[in-house]
Amino acid sequence: MAETSDTRTPAQIEADIKRRRAVLAETLDEIGVRVHPKTIVGDAKAKAVAGVDRVFGRAYVQVNRVMTEVRDQFVDDDGAPRKERIVPAALIVAGTVGLIVAGSRKRRHRRRR
Repeated sequence: MAETSDTRTPAQIEADIKRRRAVLAETLDEIGVRVHPKTIVGDAKAKAVAGVDRVFGRAYVQVNRVMTEVRDQFVDDDGAPRKERIVPAALIVAGTVGLIVAGSRKRRHRRRR
């Protein structure tokens, strides 16, 4: 193995050692912060919140798209209601609610006997 000659002065070597110690201390401090339990928990919470936000954001966009499509079925381009579609839909909803109410009354009446 060949020896390499160091042309630095003792003061330069000492300054280099001090600089490297400072960099090493900074690196160790950063590692200590990264592996600290509070940091790990905080990072996990941040990831969870970001995931939930992303899911709710996508759900909001999807619901908004569906609601726009439904609204377009019952309102024309001028914003006027389309009675030819609203009346049958209202009758279907009212009939369904009536059947549900009648069915629940029959069940309650049977239980009392």
